[in-house]
Amino acid sequence: MKYNFTFSIKLRVRYSETDQMGYCYYGNYAQYFEVGRVETLRVCGMSYKSLEEQGIMLPVSEFTIKYISPAFYDDELTIKTTITQVTGARIYFGYEIYNANNHLISTAETILVFVTKTDMKPIPAPRAFVELLEKYVEN
Repeated sequence: MKYNFTFSIKLRVRYSETDQMGYCYYGNYAQYFEVGRVETLRVCGMSYKSLEEQGIMLPVSEFTIKYISPAFYDDELTIKTTITQVTGARIYFGYEIYNANNHLISTAETILVFVTKTDMKPIPAPRAFVELLEKYVEN
């Protein structure tokens, strides 16, 4: 099913996250997207911790990113995360990162898979989670 649930969170680029050129190191973006994803799920009413307590894990199966402009030390970034789809065992997220001037600097998409903690086999998205998202169904 297609959804349109979006949540934004602000982060600041720390000095340790920059390279010798003063740019935010590209590998840090995956962590920024993870912060956005974790907080988006929490705002929906489903935390990673609660999923793990139910014996469910959510590994990333696909990650694509486009770098548009660099982020620099001490830049305040807004990470906008959207849950776009839940299909079977998969959940799809879209991301946008904006700098303090509201310029889009990066976009990304991830696909995660609901799996059992014991054997890592895919399972359908928990019904309780799907019900939390029902009010955001895209028509």
